[in-house]
Amino acid sequence: MKRIPLAALVIATLLASIGYYSFKAELGIPPTVPRQVFREIAGEIKKGETLSEIFKKYSLNIVDLDKMRQACADVYRLRALNPGRSYKFLLDDAQRIVSFVYGIDDDNVLHIQRTHFGYQAEKVPISYEKRTLRIGGTIKGNLIASLEGGGENLLLALKLSDIFAWDIDFNTDLRNDDSFKIVVEGLYLDGQFKRYGKILAAEFCNDGEVYNAYGFERNGKIGYYDEVGTPLKKAFLKAPLNFRYVSSSYSSGRYHPILKIYRPHHGLDYAAATGTPVSAVGDGTVVFAGHRGQYGNLIILKHANGYKTYYGHLSKIAKGVRTGVRADQGGIIGYVGATGLATGPHLHYEVRIDDRPVNPTLVKAEPGIPISSELLADFRQLRDRLDLIIVSIKPSDPITTGATSIRGSRTEG
Repeated sequence: MKRIPLAALVIATLLASIGYYSFKAELGIPPTVPRQVFREIAGEIKKGETLSEIFKKYSLNIVDLDKMRQACADVYRLRALNPGRSYKFLLDDAQRIVSFVYGIDDDNVLHIQRTHFGYQAEKVPISYEKRTLRIGGTIKGNLIASLEGGGENLLLALKLSDIFAWDIDFNTDLRNDDSFKIVVEGLYLDGQFKRYGKILAAEFCNDGEVYNAYGFERNGKIGYYDEVGTPLKKAFLKAPLNFRYVSSSYSSGRYHPILKIYRPHHGLDYAAATGTPVSAVGDGTVVFAGHRGQYGNLIILKHANGYKTYYGHLSKIAKGVRTGVRADQGGIIGYVGATGLATGPHLHYEVRIDDRPVNPTLVKAEPGIPISSELLADFRQLRDRLDLIIVSIKPSDPITTGATSIRGSRTEG
C-alpha cells in the first residue's frame, strides 16, 4: 500500500475542516468553540497585608506577580496597598491571571490586563455622576456633631472649616444655634452616593455675623471668595488646631496653675491630646526650634510686617523644622505635648508684633488679591446662581439632590 506524505495529510485535513465549517456556516450552525471558564477572587486589603500574601493565600502563581509589578512600575507601586481598598482577580481555567483591578483611592482604579504582549497596566479615573446637594444645619455643640452621620459627613465638616479657617476659629467662636448652609457636589456611582466632591458655596452664620464663600476657579485651581470677590484666604489662620477647645483665654492676670501666682498670660492655651498636629498659622521662617525654659519645646515663626507666632509645650518638633527653614501656612510644624511648665497636654500659642504680645483673637490679617476686573463679571454670574440655591436651603432641611449645573472655571492671565 502506497504511503501518503505527512504534509499532504495535514493539508487534506485542513481543507476538509474548512469545508466542514463552511458547510455549517451555510446551514447557520455556529462553529463549536471550547468555552472558557473564569474564576473571580475579590476582597479588601487588610491592615499590613501585602499582595505577596494574597498570592500565597489563593495559591496564585508568584511569577505572575513579578510580571504585574514590572508592568505597572511606571503607573503605580503595587507594594503601596492601603487597608480597606477593594481588589479583584479574574483567572482562566488554567489558573492564570487574566486581569487584576485595585481601587487605589476614591478617584482612581489600577487595571492590569494580560494581553498577547504580556501584562499591561493603566490607572483609570473613576467616572462619577455629579449631583448638586443642598445641606442645612444648626450648631449643637460643635460642627462635627451638628453634621450627623458617618465618615463622609466628618470630611465635609473638615472641608467647611478649612474654607472659613481664616475668619472663624472653630475651637472658640462657635455658638449653639449658629447655622450653616452648604452647596456641594455629590459623587454617585451606579446611582449610589459615594462621597462628597467640591464645596461649591457655603454660608455660615456665627454669633449673628454672616460669612459667605463661593468656589471659583482661576488658572485651574479653585479658591473661595466672599460676595464681592475678595479671597477668604488671608495671611493668618484663626487657629493652629482644628476642632479643639481653648482651655484658657487671653488674660493680663491669669492664675498660673503650677507657679501658683497671677501673671500675664499673653496667649491662648489649646487643650488637645498629646500628638495632635500643630499647624503654622501663616507663611513664615523658623527663627527658633528647640527647648526653652517654661515653654518646653518651642517653635517661633517670623512672618511679614513684624509678626511672630509662638507654639509651646510641644511633645516633639516635626521632622525638618529647624532654624532658617520656611514654614507654609497650614503645614504641620509640631505636635501637642506637656513639656516645660504644663499641667497637661496642650498647645500654648501666642502672637507678637515687633516683639510686643498681642491678643491672638484680635489679630486682623490682610486678605489676598481679589478677582481681577476681567473675571469679575463671570464671578458675579456664578455667585448669583449659587445664591438662588443657598436662599432655598433651610437649616433643618435634609440633603436633597438637584440637576443644577454649576460652573465657575476660567483661566486668568
